[in-house]
Amino acid sequence: MEAVPPQPSITPLLPSVAPPGVSVPTPPPPAGHTIALLAPLSGPLADIGQGLANAAQLALSPPGSPPLDVRDTGGTPQGAATAASAAIAAGDALIIGPLTAGETQAVAPIARQAGAAVLAFTNDPTMAQPGVWTLGITPLQQVQPMVGAELAQNKSRFAAALPNTPFGRALGVALAQAVQAAGAPPASIRFYENDNKAIAATMRDVSDYANRRGPLEARRRAALAQHTAAGRREAAALGRQPVPPAPFDALLLGATGENLAWLSTFLPYYDVSAPEVQVMGPTIWAAPQARQGATLDGAWYAGPDPAARASFAAAYAAKYGAPPPGVADFAYDAAAIGRVLAASGPYSATALCQPQGFSGVDGLLALRPDGSVARSLALFRISGPGATMIQPPAASLPPAAP
Repeated sequence: MEAVPPQPSITPLLPSVAPPGVSVPTPPPPAGHTIALLAPLSGPLADIGQGLANAAQLALSPPGSPPLDVRDTGGTPQGAATAASAAIAAGDALIIGPLTAGETQAVAPIARQAGAAVLAFTNDPTMAQPGVWTLGITPLQQVQPMVGAELAQNKSRFAAALPNTPFGRALGVALAQAVQAAGAPPASIRFYENDNKAIAATMRDVSDYANRRGPLEARRRAALAQHTAAGRREAAALGRQPVPPAPFDALLLGATGENLAWLSTFLPYYDVSAPEVQVMGPTIWAAPQARQGATLDGAWYAGPDPAARASFAAAYAAKYGAPPPGVADFAYDAAAIGRVLAASGPYSATALCQPQGFSGVDGLLALRPDGSVARSLALFRISGPGATMIQPPAASLPPAAP
């Protein structure tokens, strides 16, 4: 029997704490490995920026970590470009951040010209390119686990009713990509403006309600038009007859807040309901306030396993006296990747794109040569204000495409 080669180990990024009373020697920081953090420390996003800085500092608190050079972007593309130029002029070897897609777009050409790698925090997949990785949880990462779970149940008809916003359109692209990659029929995708009438009309359209209900209603009206007792009995029977099922097995929604609450009222109205239709949504549904007022029992979303984040959240709260904001996860992981790779030489694409990936705050992640990031997310089912994990994150990530 041929021996099975050992699997490469996944590098953990979470905080490690020395046992009490144990003295840990402090080696000198690696030369030429200073990490630059680009964050909005001023302006309307300053609170978020401080959370990013706190998380990065926490990741680099172990002895021997490379220095952190924190640069304020002001939350603008121009500020981010200025901060990136200053960081590169100072000799920083790795850029983590900036926060937004606009800032990332401004930083990318500056970093590329200098040969510096960028681990940005945006989840906009259009910002990914060789040398610039997007650590935010992208729409495709959110959609893929749900599409896979539906296909595993032999359900292959997908539809979406999404807000006509950058994120809604990105969700639509992600659903189309995931469905195409799986070899399923093309998804039926509709977009709506931020208006209650538009939301109602979109739900009626995507559910094909007129064609499903219309024939029954025509027969009911014809029976009533007979003006006989038999006609009235027939009309009553037709009124109790169920409407044919929706023309899809799964419906992706992208709304939150009041729009989601309003949209959810049309699911039963247009006979879009379980078990015939599985409702799916974005990772932000993990926050109960994002779906407050909506009736979504049984709906799915994909997201990180909260247990994976627990040690990071505890370490952050112990050091800074408050829980970490969600985006702080990406700052911690980016800085920790810089820390664990600092001893191996330059922050090259080869070093950053370790095939096995890293075990980060939100689970497994792996940087790919094209700038994309692979993640292992869990699948959750909503029940009232809470949610239950119904599918754990995968224990390994698929290899990068050739």
